[in-house]
Amino acid sequence: MSAAPSLGQTSDEGSVDEVSIRQAIGDVAGLYDEGLYTEAMASAELAVEAAERHLGPDHTDTLLALDRLALIYRALGRYTDAEPLMLRVVDSQERVLGSEHPDTLISVTNLALLFWSQGRYAEAEPLYRRALEGQERALGLEHPETLTSVNGLAILRMNQGRYWEAEPLMDRALEARERLLGSEHPDTLASVNYKARLYWSQNRYAEAEPLALRALAGRERVLGARHPDTLISVANLARVYSDQGRYAAAEPLYQRALDEQERALGPEHPDTLVSVNDLGMLYRNQGRRGEAEVLFQRALDGRELMLGREHPDTLTSASNLAILHWDQGHVEKAEALMESAVAGRESALGSEHPDTLASFDNLGRLYADQSRYAEATPLLERAVRSRARVLGREHPDTLASMNALVRIYTDQGHYAEAETLRDRTPDGVEP
Repeated sequence: MSAAPSLGQTSDEGSVDEVSIRQAIGDVAGLYDEGLYTEAMASAELAVEAAERHLGPDHTDTLLALDRLALIYRALGRYTDAEPLMLRVVDSQERVLGSEHPDTLISVTNLALLFWSQGRYAEAEPLYRRALEGQERALGLEHPETLTSVNGLAILRMNQGRYWEAEPLMDRALEARERLLGSEHPDTLASVNYKARLYWSQNRYAEAEPLALRALAGRERVLGARHPDTLISVANLARVYSDQGRYAAAEPLYQRALDEQERALGPEHPDTLVSVNDLGMLYRNQGRRGEAEVLFQRALDGRELMLGREHPDTLTSASNLAILHWDQGHVEKAEALMESAVAGRESALGSEHPDTLASFDNLGRLYADQSRYAEATPLLERAVRSRARVLGREHPDTLASMNALVRIYTDQGHYAEAETLRDRTPDGVEP
């Protein structure tokens, strides 16, 4: 028996064998799983071309090849290339297979993931909900694809600052994946990694650290030391250390992640820019302001180019650079960036997202430093009220805003308001 023709060959009937196309799509999936995105992209583009020519635009294998290519574009940070392909796949599958078909729902989840990557949280949420509800009906509560949607919705909730909704979803996904897939399956390790992120987002470092260590060790064993997902875990562990002031432990991890991401993904890939930004934060915290500024500016420029000015990550870079300018005494530069971050975050994330509240706090403090109390007071009062509601009265960020507001009241001679605010501080905690 002769071998099936490759995508560059034809069978005796003059067409590429359907089996060869399916094999090519399978090979693409293998390269993608190994984190070899550039190699996977070249193969996927050939597979799409062959499938469209020989099978037709709406054939299920053509749609699968398109979906694979779109996922690769997303992994490479090429979001504008991925979106039209994903929209086409969802539209075609809805027509050909139906809106509740498992393959359609997988593509809906992938489209939600793309929108999440772009910071389009309001568009991602109904897609995740649709996929999850459909998969629970069609596949069951613990099917791996259902758990992918559970985890995706959890990550979205975390990025929206809705930590209390994210945690039970993450717990559900992690418990089921450990039981059904095993403790070292890549999906399980992804759940462990994001659970660590959820904890450090809430300053729960004692809970975050063992999970971050587990995710990194597991990914190094299963995926390899240079896999893009492993490098994300390297950077996450560095963040856990850095946020606790353990800079000597964090710096080599950040540098490792950055060096490998630049090599594997490129200097302007969104994951690379996360490491650039976070290493800049480490330098700022160490007082290495000149080095921090170079990295913050690089992250901001790259994110504006790759993600757009209104993306949450871009706004984070603008805020970080603003704080650095403030530290350097460049008040006008700091104010312009802070005001931009406040407006952008309120629009993109909502008025009670933790990042938005951080921007209210930062701008209020900047105004207060200039004795612009009429502008500072409402911003800090808003930060105190909302942080107490969203994060809790004893959260360090809430207490920091309360402390700043007490100082403003005292500086203006509003001693009764200052004393009232002090009385609201939890017992034993100095605001």
